[in-house]
Amino acid sequence: MLNMDFDRRVVIDTAAMDWTTSPAGGVARKPLAREQAERGHATSVVRYAAGASFPRHEHPLGEEILVLDGVFSDEAGDYPAGSYLRNPPGSGHAPFSEGGCTLFVKLHQFLPDDRAVVRIDTRSAPWRPGIGGLEVMPLHSHATEHVALVKWPVGEVFQPHRHHGGEEIFVLSGEFIDEHGRYPEGSWIRSPHLSQHHPRVEQETVIWVKTGHLPA
Repeated sequence: MLNMDFDRRVVIDTAAMDWTTSPAGGVARKPLAREQAERGHATSVVRYAAGASFPRHEHPLGEEILVLDGVFSDEAGDYPAGSYLRNPPGSGHAPFSEGGCTLFVKLHQFLPDDRAVVRIDTRSAPWRPGIGGLEVMPLHSHATEHVALVKWPVGEVFQPHRHHGGEEIFVLSGEFIDEHGRYPEGSWIRSPHLSQHHPRVEQETVIWVKTGHLPA
């Protein structure tokens, strides 16, 4: 197991990690959290080389993908950088990438009744006003779980707050900062239930953020 203690805060600079091989040729990974070698709960950064493919597989408890660069594909379509995808429990596909791509992937983490199929092109989806100067792009909500992109303007300071049900962040651009440290592009931060912090930025920063999904 890797980083499966949800009561502990985890911070990983994925840009500093080495790639590891996967069972599929041309597909490499940076594992961030994993329950078993090739089964169960997993969070990873995944890279497809040009022409790489993965055998058809099922998602017993769902799959969530954010395409970081390149174009990701399966038999249902092509998904360029910025695509946010949710494949619900019981779905399956045979993914590939003709030109190569990099993904942020979460497996086996849906509630059984979270059945929505989601396809959002975040490059064209609208931003909504958030608290202070923040802009928010909602991606998905189910029960207590909420997923969004959040754009922070230069110099923004957010109010100190506590995370009921935890918080998970992937820094897409810029640099996220709080009293615990500084997190450049590619950083993954998972904070447990009832953790708290006082975040800010010095430059425009965009993060993927999920809240309310970790064990209380």
